[in-house]
Amino acid sequence: MYDVVIIGAGVVGSAIARELSKYQLKILLAEKSYDVSNGATKANSAIVHAGYDPLPGTLMARFNVRGNQLFPELCKKLSVPFRQIGSLVLAFDEDDMEKVETLYQRGVANGVPQQEILERQQILDLEPNINPEVKKALWCGTAGVVSPYELAIALCENAYINGTEIELNCEVLGIKKAEGCYELETTKKTVRSKLVINAAGIYADRINNWVSAIRFFIKPVKGQYMLLNKTTGDLARHVIFQCPTRLGKGVLVTPTVYGNTLIGPDAQDVRDKTDTSINDQKWDYIKKTALKSFPEIPFEKTIKTFAGLRAEADTNDFIIGEAEDAPNFINVAGIKSPGLTSSPAIAEHVCKMVLKKFNQTELRPDFQPFRQSPMLEYMDRETGRKLKETDPAYGKIICKCEQISEGEIRDAVSRFPRAVTKDGVKRRVRAGMGPCQGRRCGAEVDRILSEQREAAGTQNAVKKGG
Repeated sequence: MYDVVIIGAGVVGSAIARELSKYQLKILLAEKSYDVSNGATKANSAIVHAGYDPLPGTLMARFNVRGNQLFPELCKKLSVPFRQIGSLVLAFDEDDMEKVETLYQRGVANGVPQQEILERQQILDLEPNINPEVKKALWCGTAGVVSPYELAIALCENAYINGTEIELNCEVLGIKKAEGCYELETTKKTVRSKLVINAAGIYADRINNWVSAIRFFIKPVKGQYMLLNKTTGDLARHVIFQCPTRLGKGVLVTPTVYGNTLIGPDAQDVRDKTDTSINDQKWDYIKKTALKSFPEIPFEKTIKTFAGLRAEADTNDFIIGEAEDAPNFINVAGIKSPGLTSSPAIAEHVCKMVLKKFNQTELRPDFQPFRQSPMLEYMDRETGRKLKETDPAYGKIICKCEQISEGEIRDAVSRFPRAVTKDGVKRRVRAGMGPCQGRRCGAEVDRILSEQREAAGTQNAVKKGG
């Protein structure tokens, strides 16, 4: 019997797991995919929003602003790359300027700090490559960029070392109410839990509708992106938005935490919740819109295109709370943008709900709040030096594009939850993330993964024999 089962190991479910792992609770994080962060968390804009966009009084507004405040310390503790570079919302005409003023006033109502409406020359001083026809812009200094999948992986690693059980390839097939608990049928086993947290992303409506007559529906909306190589890193110095439309925040141009340029997304309504295919006809729209912000974008330096799905709830706000007709069943659903930014605040809030349910306030005396990145560049200099001296694998470069060593890859794939694919390695240590997209290092990464699988098999055989 578990105290809590969390369904879904995206950034929100992972953040909740880590927050709850501070307390004396038996927790299971169940993920249907072979790895964590495999849904919307791995394919989004990677923006930590300031909080001026959501309507005042909404859950989006509340958790966006609080989440933004929590990000710097959380990323520091978990050794996750985060850059608080600020954002600009550009205005090119009178209609845009009215929207910018509206966003500013929303930001004031939501309690967003470091806001200012800038004039044309101030904008050009900040962004020399911007379209000179810009008239005004909303500046906010607390916006930033992060690596969302690295954050989710770090949250899961930290939750795991603090006692949370994590089951991958563990899809929930059904839930039924039992005496004093819920029974969850999964592809691995049937589990019983006193409390269930539904953080299943675009599938959260299905999970809810199994146990609650108060239904909601999640519509998947697809957005396409293009990633340019690092030689374009100075194109945009801050997160650059155009004024939002009814379809969302629109096409942005932003540097990434690693110095690439990210452009997108568009917004396509789709029916298939697995449809992350690329629609080549949409690139003209994305390029044309981005060129309004920056007239000279070297699209020929694109190294990757991809699409992600976001969860649009029919409530037009986050759905966070206990189902009225299903005690101890908590929905955390409809978490579209600013869901990434909001994730630590949502976790904080949901944790308080759970603790109240269990009348629990006792912290784990051995809780470990820190997690060390497997990447040398995020270690202190002395730790990195000692690793290179004691283990020659840290001096053997596997990914020449990103300068990632065999030692870093081995460290990443030996941790739990383990990477079992090249894509999983890429998300943990960037091997294969450079201009060649793994064409030169892919075989070596496969070799390391194979050796890791063999080692894990040997260890399991020894345990069974012992």
